[in-house]
Amino acid sequence: MSDTIILETPRLVLTMWDERDAEMIRQLHSTLETTRYLSGAVPWTLEKAEERLKTWFGEQARDGVTKYKLLRRDDGRFIGRAGFSRFEQERERGEFELGYSIRREAWGNGYATEIASALAEWFFKRGFARQFIALTHPRNAASQRVLRKIGMQPRASILIDGIVCPSFQMSR
Repeated sequence: MSDTIILETPRLVLTMWDERDAEMIRQLHSTLETTRYLSGAVPWTLEKAEERLKTWFGEQARDGVTKYKLLRRDDGRFIGRAGFSRFEQERERGEFELGYSIRREAWGNGYATEIASALAEWFFKRGFARQFIALTHPRNAASQRVLRKIGMQPRASILIDGIVCPSFQMSR
């Protein structure tokens, strides 16, 4: 487990990535089932995972927040990623966007709700902004339930890659 703990919940730990974590990220997004609701909707290559890892290091340096490595607290097992990034559209640094991806074998255990709820509280306590957004693929009902469960409110949909995506927001 990394020494840089960002956030802990009763069952989960968010830590900063290590430069050697690209293969772990690739495995997280290695199937059509785990990428079907992501931009591009294709399994990630090692190069794509390395590129995203560099992006997350850059976001952390620039904004003080990014998508972090998500581990089970009891055994340190990698189960996904979660955190915030700037939603950038048309070259403008926009609002902070909550995002998470959970490994397929860990779906259905409430991890997304647990970490999303904890991240919302953490985000406002740290004073990053007065609100944040989250976006989902229109067919990702599970993620939409998570966002509603943590108290996010629907707002105008956003067009991404030709798909009209439901959008949610949470304000301080």
